Amino acid sequence: MSIEKIKKSDAEWQAQLKPMDYQITRHAATEPAFTGRYWDHHEHGIYRCVCCGTPLFESDTKFDSGCGWPSYFQAINPENVIERADLQYGMIRTEIICAVCDAHLGHVFNDGPPPTGLRYCINSGALSFEQQPVPQEQTK
Repeated sequence: MSIEKIKKSDAEWQAQLKPMDYQITRHAATEPAFTGRYWDHHEHGIYRCVCCGTPLFESDTKFDSGCGWPSYFQAINPENVIERADLQYGMIRTEIICAVCDAHLGHVFNDGPPPTGLRYCINSGALSFEQQPVPQEQTK
């Protein structure tokens, strides 16, 4: 299945997004640790790409990694995120971008918890949140 890409001009992205969200998603900036709107967020729901609304992570996969950015051990659908090498700043990291709109989201590391061992370290400015009802089996 091929994903239909969303393409917009830089001016269109800038008009759509808050200034920091624009810098993060379109120019791979990073918000300071412990400052993003979702690093200490605990509601039940889905985290989506702030640019295009693609579902990226479920709250059930969010964990406190202590790094100061929202962290998840699994993407909703691996096809919704693209991994690519990031060799900036003298480090070897794996950048995560949205498969639909090419927004920079953050990075993924191999130091997360079971069951995946992954830590998707994502900028809050790359995300929007859609609250969902808590499933009945979790409220008992």
